[in-house]
Amino acid sequence: MPLYLSRFSYTPETWARLIAHPEDRAKAAQAYIESVGGKLHGFWYAFGTHDGYNLWEAPDNVSMAAVALAISGGGALASFETTVLLTVDETMDALRRAEGIRYRAPGA
Repeated sequence: MPLYLSRFSYTPETWARLIAHPEDRAKAAQAYIESVGGKLHGFWYAFGTHDGYNLWEAPDNVSMAAVALAISGGGALASFETTVLLTVDETMDALRRAEGIRYRAPGA
């Protein structure tokens, strides 16, 4: 199954609610991804551009998109970005396939 890395930031209102009522949101994230047949591999909070990161495994892009849409539509996040992660083998395959593509730069 493909892996996905999500970066998220809470709204100030969400932080205020979590301060007033601390909650382990990893459990919620796990439930979301398991509802589409996936698995949560990790949930971390961070300092910096994003408040947190998730590493997910999902059956396919549509399943992960459904989870991302449900979370984004909930209103608790200021931002939510997801990146599809490729294995080294997948990247090697892409590199081999890229050799056969004849790219032409714009205006060339």
